[in-house]
Amino acid sequence: MEIRELGPDDLEALLEVYEHLHREDDPLPPREELDALWQTICADAAQIYMGAFGVGRIVAACNAAVIPNLTRGARPYAVIENVVTNPDLRRTGLGSTVLQHLLSRCWDAGCYKVMLLSAAERGAAHAFYVRNGFDKDAKQGFVIRK
Repeated sequence: MEIRELGPDDLEALLEVYEHLHREDDPLPPREELDALWQTICADAAQIYMGAFGVGRIVAACNAAVIPNLTRGARPYAVIENVVTNPDLRRTGLGSTVLQHLLSRCWDAGCYKVMLLSAAERGAAHAFYVRNGFDKDAKQGFVIRK
């Protein structure tokens, strides 16, 4: 199993594993827009996309945005999103491995904290995050959508 940061040639494989992320999701824009967006993401050093590869495809992935900050000694913080593992490979330690690689990159970027949100009803996911070092009681999350 190869764990590495994703790059310009990994969009198709990433979109395939993202099919396991949400049962229902907004439709994607046309492929040329996705390609342009992915190139922008790949060129942005503040965007970290990590993936685990098996049998020529991405089988687990997650990403973080490193955000500049004027507090905490001007150290940045990071927000993790889109943590997903192929359902056939869940509970094998693969998701933890990818997440730990992503956390290492965030710490290397000087982040003083890394945070994420998880749907309130996803108890198994919450246990996964706690096993990976996240403190579920440290903060209260709030979401507003449009």
